[in-house]
Amino acid sequence: MAGFISDEDIAKVREATDLVGYIGETTPMRQKGRDFWCCCPLHGEKTPSFKVDPTTQLWHCFGCGEGGDAFGYVMKTEDLTFPEAVRKLAERAHIDIAEAPGRGPSVSSNKKSRLKAVCEETASFYHLQLMRGKTDGAARARSYLGGRNLGGPVPNAWNLGYAPGSGSLVRHLYSKGFTNQEMLEANVATTGRYGKVRDRFFDRVMFPIRDVAGETIAFGGRIMGQGEPKYLNSQETPVFHKSQVLYGLDKAKAAMASTGVAIVVEGYTDVIACHQAGLTNVVATLGTALTRQHIRLLSRHAKTAIVYLFDGDAAGQRAADRALQFIDSSMTPEGARTPIELRAVTLPDNLDPAEFLEQRGVDELRQVIDGARQLLRYGIDRRLEKHDLGRAEGRSRAMADALNVLAPIKDSLLAQQYAIEIASMTRMPEQQALDALAKLKPPSTRPHDDDLGSAGLGVGGQSAAPAAVPAVDVTQLPESEINRRRCERKLICLAAMNPQLALGHASALAATNWHGRVNGMLAEAVLDALVDDPSATPAAIVTRATQTVPSAGGMLTDTALDPGVTPEDMMAFLEEELAMGDVQDTIDGIKAQLRDSQGVSPQDQDELFQMATLLQKDLEARRARRRSV
Repeated sequence: MAGFISDEDIAKVREATDLVGYIGETTPMRQKGRDFWCCCPLHGEKTPSFKVDPTTQLWHCFGCGEGGDAFGYVMKTEDLTFPEAVRKLAERAHIDIAEAPGRGPSVSSNKKSRLKAVCEETASFYHLQLMRGKTDGAARARSYLGGRNLGGPVPNAWNLGYAPGSGSLVRHLYSKGFTNQEMLEANVATTGRYGKVRDRFFDRVMFPIRDVAGETIAFGGRIMGQGEPKYLNSQETPVFHKSQVLYGLDKAKAAMASTGVAIVVEGYTDVIACHQAGLTNVVATLGTALTRQHIRLLSRHAKTAIVYLFDGDAAGQRAADRALQFIDSSMTPEGARTPIELRAVTLPDNLDPAEFLEQRGVDELRQVIDGARQLLRYGIDRRLEKHDLGRAEGRSRAMADALNVLAPIKDSLLAQQYAIEIASMTRMPEQQALDALAKLKPPSTRPHDDDLGSAGLGVGGQSAAPAAVPAVDVTQLPESEINRRRCERKLICLAAMNPQLALGHASALAATNWHGRVNGMLAEAVLDALVDDPSATPAAIVTRATQTVPSAGGMLTDTALDPGVTPEDMMAFLEEELAMGDVQDTIDGIKAQLRDSQGVSPQDQDELFQMATLLQKDLEARRARRRSV
């Protein structure tokens, strides 16, 4: 079992890795000035927006907003953890990692191994209950699976099980040496009344969920009769993140690689039914819509196409509408860089894949899949089908609805061609469709500032925020607050990329009242890194910050400055701007106290008024000096 990787070994690996050379092994790069540029390996694009700075050994994509050091690059492109990325680069550089038990990463690694062991033992227990259980519940579970063509070899092939509940699992795991805390963290147990630990799943057919390597990390439980919820899934745990896991991928990845195609359905039983019928390149999402993380994961195995196979019922249609979020410039001839293509198709007659296979067979299902349309065309056709094209009003609404699908690519030649087609299908003038297309507003790539992306800084991208930091909808913030958070983020970026300069401004950084919670977390991480090592490099600071804020790399590497502006001048400007903002916050707070003066003595009111007056004069003087510069 891997142990703690020391800071010294991490530094050795970082110093031995030339980021330009490493990325250049798989991606053509071109030098412009001191920096190197290429098309981003993380998203499809034609014009290079991915920059590597050989001096700082950091990278940033101005298209998707991602960024970081060499370890971050390996983590994002190969779906590895931080220790795994360190070990991969260490092996490449022929550096021996001396690993030993200790604090930090070793705790996380050991914990994950223990939680996976809990899940594996739980799966074995459930499977034994299904196959050999003598209770009425176990018999009903076997009957339920048999009635859905999931009997015979299926339970063994997919390690299906039955959860009897009544504390039986907790007692079994305890006998195997697992603690209550480990059962709770693996989410196979919960705390009941009076703090007693009890089984999470009761009287359900169980579907173990495995990661791409085939290790059990979570569960889905299906009720056998009436009741809600019909499916009870594991919650997020340190080893299970449902937006990044696909059911059946461990079994489907080989077929995806050989066929070049991945098929995504919506349920566990659909995946199993497809595999049993010979369609072994099928996976399912886990109670969520398809995510970009899913697409990136599938693209590692399927190189030609990802086909989203939607159920024909209302829920399936809602899922189809959500899938249109993946329409972007990578689908255009100008932006496409890789052959992977997103396609979609809806099953007829409100059927799901398992029902379709039972009623019509695998050959007809293959025909449906082969008829899947490119996602852009699928979205347009879906919008047109919603309207009555036999009436003028219906045609007008249909054109507007279908054109909205093109909003993310409105400036492309492909969008113009589709707009002309839409005009033809709705019997509307071509120029009217083109004019309407030109007026469309592209959707925001980041509607929420979760304080972990680059919201408000002029770059795109999506980042996963820690659960402890709720998302903030920037559209609900006043412009002054958005500008404040921009300034905070820019100052932190400058500090991280200019450590020696940051040392001279450490007091100001520590005294700033950060409005963005993650901005405060980033600032603290930067300061901690400098306190521990005043000679820390930008790459070392990014590595340190990423351990606190997973997406710190993308934020801290976004350091573009206007021509002619030095880091020194910009840092001094931002420091003064934030300081004045803090003074204004104090004044506003005093005014609020004076308005709500209940319980405040007249003497205290007078002192507060005088303090606000002095602060206001100081603020006006500072603003005057700023204007005179």
